Amino acid sequence: MTSQAKTICRRQHKVSSDHLPDSLDPVLRNVFLNRGITAESQLVKNTGQLLSYKSLRGIDEAADLLATAITERWRILIVGDFDADGATSTALSVLSLRAMGAEQVDYLVPNRFEFGYGLSPEIVAVAAERQPHLIMTVDNGISSIEGVQAARDMGIKVLVTDHHLQGEQLPTADAIVNPNQHGCEFPSKAACGCAVAFYVLTALKAKLKTQQWFQTKAIPEPNMADFLDIVALATVADVVPLDHNNRIFVHQGIARIRAGKARPGILAILEIAGKKLRGVAASDLGFAVGPRLNAAGRLDDMSMGIECLLADDSYQAKELAIQLDEMNQDRKAIESGMQEQALEYLRQFREVDNPEQLPWGVSLFEQDWHEGVIGILASRIKDRLHRPVIAFAQAENGMVKGSARSIPGFHIRDGLDAVAKKYPEVLSKFGGHAMAAGLSVPAEYFDTFKKAFDDEVRAQLNEQDLVAQVMSDGALPQHGFTLEMATLLRDSGPWGQAYPEPTFDGEFKLIQQKILGHKHLKLVVSPVNSDLLFDAIAFNVDLDIWPSEIDHAIIVFKLDINEFRGNISLQLMVEYIEPKLN
Repeated sequence: MTSQAKTICRRQHKVSSDHLPDSLDPVLRNVFLNRGITAESQLVKNTGQLLSYKSLRGIDEAADLLATAITERWRILIVGDFDADGATSTALSVLSLRAMGAEQVDYLVPNRFEFGYGLSPEIVAVAAERQPHLIMTVDNGISSIEGVQAARDMGIKVLVTDHHLQGEQLPTADAIVNPNQHGCEFPSKAACGCAVAFYVLTALKAKLKTQQWFQTKAIPEPNMADFLDIVALATVADVVPLDHNNRIFVHQGIARIRAGKARPGILAILEIAGKKLRGVAASDLGFAVGPRLNAAGRLDDMSMGIECLLADDSYQAKELAIQLDEMNQDRKAIESGMQEQALEYLRQFREVDNPEQLPWGVSLFEQDWHEGVIGILASRIKDRLHRPVIAFAQAENGMVKGSARSIPGFHIRDGLDAVAKKYPEVLSKFGGHAMAAGLSVPAEYFDTFKKAFDDEVRAQLNEQDLVAQVMSDGALPQHGFTLEMATLLRDSGPWGQAYPEPTFDGEFKLIQQKILGHKHLKLVVSPVNSDLLFDAIAFNVDLDIWPSEIDHAIIVFKLDINEFRGNISLQLMVEYIEPKLN
């Protein structure tokens, strides 16, 4: 099965003048302008430039509630989500509250296979066994209408901290902090769940300070900047847009990691992944740390990931990091089998007389698929086909659970909402963001949902939307193919969602081609009209095309610094490769 058609588009900035420093390298200046950066102030990444928590709706009520809980020695229970954002939010909250003098702080993360997402009435019943005075949700709760009410009915106070989009109704919590709730004027709507918790805890610290709590109790006043490595990890792993505020979070967190001042668990996972601290970048948090942390929640229980983040002892952190790494290897093996099943199913569409029968909105289901891995599967198939994809797994009570991933132009949560309004008996439970969502569908209505989802995608998109755009910052001048340029670009980030890492395009001679690991293409390439030679690697290539007898190709690439056996060299990370026919 061949990959989805793609087109290369060069980014073009529209400003005729800017206020960036004259000392900027022209390549870097162009990169910044292409991302809408026109003023030096947008490049400042110190903590003093972080947005204030004061404009967050409900922040005062939240700080008052937590301050009362600490000063009156309440039992506080953190209820998190089972992904990396939930794990980091939980760990951050436990560590911060304990540092501020909370004597009874515990956490509970729903097992996705038993309870599903959020503060459900079922998880409240489990929480009640610990007799908490206060439940604080992190990275969830905004849609937990029934669960919050169940807790309130038991006399348990509830603080909701979340960043997901709210529905038509809000839970009756004692306090809600969510930048995406209606009426909240906080400028950064892209904050992840951990960042929201960070702001709540920062407001709590300020409240306790005004009450002279730290002075009276002789408690060292915590420095909230000490937790920025956790917030950075969450921001990258949850793939939220890197607006200016989020770039500050990630930059400051990476600085702590490079200095060896991060949580022992984060340092241990990086070590297991073979990453050198001095060169850690945002991509390492997204592709090395995040997946290993997520593996616990996908295959078993996120508690192992949380305990790794909570560990103060480097030896204990290393042991937990090893277990997380082993789980991630298991997750990869499971995912590989599921992906092959999905692609075989899709090949059936390619082999019919009319390949256009391939759905625009793809819904996939296999009886034995692993519920914890369907989100990654949906993402992989979405990348291959460039169309919205939902992967489903069997659940209890006659339901199938789905994990959805979308493409630009189709807001997946709103799309599901449209389906639910037309077919309320088919889709009764869903939630998420513009690009990702979760849902549950009665098994007997799966075929009905599949067609309804495809119809909704077709109603909102056109054929051109299904052609993936590979974005480039243009041609890289030959003097830019250096380790110095690669280092400059790496350190000028952080790069990530909605603030992409610099990419370039050009025509190259293909000197050598070979397949590594049955799916990756290792190359030696030379820019046309040049005698320079560079190693390059393209991951997960289409084996129906590569290796090829073609000796020229158009390549979209990133500059990378490769360290192997003590040798440091420039390497091109291939984002897209297209044979160049003479």
